[in-house]
Amino acid sequence: MVKIENLVKNYQDFTLNISLTLPKGRVSGLVGRNGAGKTTTIKTILGLIKIDGGSVEVFGKDAQKLSGREKEDIGVALSDSAFSGYLTVENIIKILKNMYSRFEENRFRELCAKLALPLNKPVKEFSTGMKAKLRVIVAITHKANLLIMDEPTSGLDIEARNEVLDVLRNYLAENEDCSILISSHISSDLETMCDDIYLINDGKIILHEDTDKLLDRYGVLKVDEETFKSIDRSHIIAARKERFGYSLFTDEKQYYAENYPSLVVENGSIDDLILIMAGGERL
Repeated sequence: MVKIENLVKNYQDFTLNISLTLPKGRVSGLVGRNGAGKTTTIKTILGLIKIDGGSVEVFGKDAQKLSGREKEDIGVALSDSAFSGYLTVENIIKILKNMYSRFEENRFRELCAKLALPLNKPVKEFSTGMKAKLRVIVAITHKANLLIMDEPTSGLDIEARNEVLDVLRNYLAENEDCSILISSHISSDLETMCDDIYLINDGKIILHEDTDKLLDRYGVLKVDEETFKSIDRSHIIAARKERFGYSLFTDEKQYYAENYPSLVVENGSIDDLILIMAGGERL
């Protein structure tokens, strides 16, 4: 679905330089701190910005050369995009019917009812969470084969987040060949949705791993200064200085649990991945 090879995009004080692949039927997470390059990556996939080097292909074609029909196969929910605040959902339905040849009006209305979105209220009166729900509904109601989701559950409470994630899971169940690239700062969303995770930092991919492996094999060791100096670092990939000593991120937590029984070994999470890998020192 998406293939990025040696992409280079230069700004005055920032350079994006990454490779990334999203196969058919895969859900990939893109994580990193604010300013790491997530949104720039997404905009290159959508052909919204020109690149300075490398290649970005969508459906096997240059992302900037997709036809109008091919672009209909992409469903997009960007955190910084929105309809005019003066429009109602009924107005938006009319716009979407003209934009997409495969727009599913009945499905759209069903999802609005399910997620409690009023049809005749101006969007400017929607809460942040309601606007996020609307963006997701727009993205998945024209039979897209590729979904690009930038912070799709931002601004939602736990109950509403689960509702939106259930909608996405149902869409995947009904469209097995659909692929999703999802950027989110809410780690639990990614852990339950994604097949693999890309960690981006300062414009570079610094880790790519299957989610199951990340949650099963990766972990965090809590060590004091003395242990930090003497511990076997063959399976330590990053360290972060803490008040008590160091937090060490490992891709073989079982090795340390067996060989250092006195150590505190915690399960790794995507939050740990971002905090230690992006904020600490890679070893």
